[in-house]
Amino acid sequence: MNLTDLAANVLQQQRSTPDLIADALREAILRGIFQEGQSLRQDEIATQFGVSRIPVREALRQLEAEGLVTLHLNRGAMVSVLTANEAQEICEIRSALEVKAMQLAIPKLSAADLEKAALILETTDQATDAGLLAQLNWEFHAILYASAERPRLLMIVKNLHINCDRYVRVQMAQMDYQARSQKEHYQLLDACKKRDTKTAVRLLKRHIDTAGEELVSYLLQKS
Repeated sequence: MNLTDLAANVLQQQRSTPDLIADALREAILRGIFQEGQSLRQDEIATQFGVSRIPVREALRQLEAEGLVTLHLNRGAMVSVLTANEAQEICEIRSALEVKAMQLAIPKLSAADLEKAALILETTDQATDAGLLAQLNWEFHAILYASAERPRLLMIVKNLHINCDRYVRVQMAQMDYQARSQKEHYQLLDACKKRDTKTAVRLLKRHIDTAGEELVSYLLQKS
């Protein structure tokens, strides 16, 4: 899949043009079609989508807010580079916020929520594509947090996931990581079913902290 394919897919949706372009560019970055540090030429992107540069500029601003793109006054836009220190900070914030979301959510989790989470894990067991695995990973966590009824908190958490997603996909491609992650997800779901907040929080914190340590180690090795 390339940017042309992504553009064709999103332009079929009934949403605003900047949002659609942002969706395609985001996926291109997460899939590695655009590499970290690569320049994003607005005129070329506008031609690809058959639009003016205005919606492209708005889309790039959206991605800048998500931390995926860096805008420079004289050099234009480029794909952001995540440093090991930044990854460490993101995972520390994730750990604090997601633990809070979990604490708020568990008393309100419905049988339907738990069933959806279980189905996501069953789908994950059969998946092999790194992009799909990363998407399912977020969907699993999101369904467990949704009943916390803290939309601003969840939006922040989602943006933090997006910041790390392109690197998480590399981790997901490693079978040992994926197998361990799935085991931890099933343990977390079991604690949620039992309404065991203390165990769920402990498992979630360890899950995030361990993934964060591995991400930091990966970024240090490649720098």
